[in-house]
Amino acid sequence: MATTKGLEGVVAAETKISSIIDDTLTYVGYNIDDLAENASFEEVVYLLWHTRLPKADELAELKQQLAENMVVPQAVLDHFKTYDLKSVHPMAALRTAVSLLGLYDEDAEDMSAEANYRKAIKLQARMATVVTAFGRIRAGKEPVAPRKDLSYAANFLYMLHDKEPQPIEVEAFNKALVLHADHELNASTFTARVCVATLSDIYSGVTAAIGALKGPLHGGANEQVMKMLSEIGSIDNVESYIQNKLDNKEKIMGFGHRVYRKGDPRAKHLRLMSEKLTKLNGKPELYEMSVKIHDMIQEQKHLPANVDFFSASVYDSLGIEHDLFTPVFAVSRVSGWVAHILEQYANNRLIRPRAEYVGPGMQKYVPVEER
Repeated sequence: MATTKGLEGVVAAETKISSIIDDTLTYVGYNIDDLAENASFEEVVYLLWHTRLPKADELAELKQQLAENMVVPQAVLDHFKTYDLKSVHPMAALRTAVSLLGLYDEDAEDMSAEANYRKAIKLQARMATVVTAFGRIRAGKEPVAPRKDLSYAANFLYMLHDKEPQPIEVEAFNKALVLHADHELNASTFTARVCVATLSDIYSGVTAAIGALKGPLHGGANEQVMKMLSEIGSIDNVESYIQNKLDNKEKIMGFGHRVYRKGDPRAKHLRLMSEKLTKLNGKPELYEMSVKIHDMIQEQKHLPANVDFFSASVYDSLGIEHDLFTPVFAVSRVSGWVAHILEQYANNRLIRPRAEYVGPGMQKYVPVEER
């Protein structure tokens, strides 16, 4: 059998949800540039789940459903308080919380299309509440209840900081949510589809996806970008720091992408928001450092920035703690995971690839005393 390391280039599923063709990312045929500039995150959620944009009444209904389902069972929040909050990784906490949510959902084992859609609404709504509540509990603060009059993006920032965000902050965060919502058959999405292809439940699929997203080669990249920016500290240190990394052939996070050759189309939108937000929040050097790093990598390695690179300075400027960057990614990406899970259920076949055996040949068992 022919093998392909990392399944690179292997087509493993048909989908109507998103595509990456000739370095162009689309959701259900809509160019990501068009959506990033014009769409609310709620519209994108509807688009991914229904493969069409909502009408005004449908959008209003979805917003109402999300707002009404944002409250998380108290037992899930209380569970956070049992952790060693100084050492637990937020993605581990999120992974456990999503699994716990399934224990408090009367629809958890109901596999009907209607029940799965109700669970999809709950998961999308409650991911924002879980992440913000964890961030606040860890800081010794009480969780903030969601408001029904705020958009999804505004509610997240409000629940995190206990104050209403500025319009530009909502715009930036909405844009980030739209840009991260789906990305074809990436590692976490593939994990979710493999899981539910066994006809496991939607909570299991999302929990599995969170486990895949936790890795630094997937969702954890923007956290590593921010760690790098923090280590550099000043624009005066950029050149020596990056050159040393390049000379030692060390990986610089936030650059290059397996499926893009000319560049990640999402990066430019976050670059613009990074410039605006860092200036607004008194951290313009973060953007200036990022641009200098970008230019060096482009010149020497010919690698363009991916979506993770400028999202780091955007999230930092929004007051989001660095180790919450990946959970924030999950808050958006659950919309895509759910879309793929529902699509998998609708036309399911167990995903069971083969492996090429490269171990030793036929061997004969030898009793332990003779070995």
